[in-house]
Amino acid sequence: MKSSTIYQEWLDSLPPTEGYLKNEQSIGRKFLLEKGMPSKKDEAWRLSNFSKLNNFLSLPTIIDKEDIKSIFPAKDANRERIIIHPNKNPLNINLPNGIEHLNKREIEDNLGKIVKSTNIKNDISVCLNQASSLELLALKVKRNFNQSLEIVIPSIEGKSISTRILLLIEEGAKLDLLQILTGNNNSAQNHLIEIKLESKVELTHGLISLGEEKDSSSICTLAVEQSEKSKYSLHSIHHGWDYARYEPRIIQREGEASTIIKGLQVTKSKEQIATHSLIRFEGPNGKLDQLQKAVASEYSHCIFNGSIEVPQKAQKTEAAQLSRNLLLSKRARIDTKPELEIVADDVRCTHGATVSQLQDEELFYLLSRGIDNKHANSLLLKGYYDEVISHLPKSAGKWNFIEKLMQDIKK
Repeated sequence: MKSSTIYQEWLDSLPPTEGYLKNEQSIGRKFLLEKGMPSKKDEAWRLSNFSKLNNFLSLPTIIDKEDIKSIFPAKDANRERIIIHPNKNPLNINLPNGIEHLNKREIEDNLGKIVKSTNIKNDISVCLNQASSLELLALKVKRNFNQSLEIVIPSIEGKSISTRILLLIEEGAKLDLLQILTGNNNSAQNHLIEIKLESKVELTHGLISLGEEKDSSSICTLAVEQSEKSKYSLHSIHHGWDYARYEPRIIQREGEASTIIKGLQVTKSKEQIATHSLIRFEGPNGKLDQLQKAVASEYSHCIFNGSIEVPQKAQKTEAAQLSRNLLLSKRARIDTKPELEIVADDVRCTHGATVSQLQDEELFYLLSRGIDNKHANSLLLKGYYDEVISHLPKSAGKWNFIEKLMQDIKK
């Protein structure tokens, strides 16, 4: 079936626009009808596997109550947990003290503003979510809040779901946020989260995205706006998705902010996982430390496109971006493209990219100590992963992501 036919059928399958997201739904559907499917001519999509994207769009979007069957590990006593299911009213979710639902005016003033400010041309990822999200979890973290929160978003077997979150964090608050996105057999998930950090906010954000090998797909867009003197740390893992596209976008709105991003994506079989990041400085004295890692084995494909924008008003910016990649198979593929657009003249900005294999000298050393080849490879990979996973909260270990990262990885 042609891509255009699948695309149109997906749009036709969506329920009528209604509720407080009606305007957003209309905007997304109008854009998709006018622009159509992305193509190889779109720079941001030219490496995408469009047959896998067709699978993403080919699943039904209507969710029944009996479809929702999820079992999760027990949560830590000191970490609140929110589970998001499609078609379930988010106002019925119990919230910890210090977090409350946004009112209608606050939603109208903030919804969609952060992703719009990123100025992405032909923003298909966001519009797919706008067109299909039926509910919104909109929360405010009150000032002086200093707790941990876990948000779990499960996929549904045989269905395509869209979820959306808006998170406003008031001045001076500290939040340790762990997000878990899980796949299911023959499932698709589209997630959009917007986060606004007011002055002096400290947000530590862990994102663990674990798919299922049998045709699970994910598109995740993360848009963050930082005010002055805010600190944002993002550590993410993507693994197990047959097709995944991850788009973190961070805007330092006034400068004087700090951003740390450390990402890891691991592919095997014929999977494709792509990360397209954007960091923009819109004021002076901003700081960025970004590390993106990828491991590809068998016939899989990893993609990284990292863009850093430093306009004239962003003087004294300090930004470092590094893409480090491991190829574990001659048939695997890694494409990496760091980009710096610098107009300001008083900055310190660096970027670089490497693609290599596991070091023969290190492997030989372990083999000479009596460690067999399989365990030697596992030790080297764990060391490679550690630079990202060591920063995740200890409670993340309950999701067994380390074991899943090591499964079926072949040299």
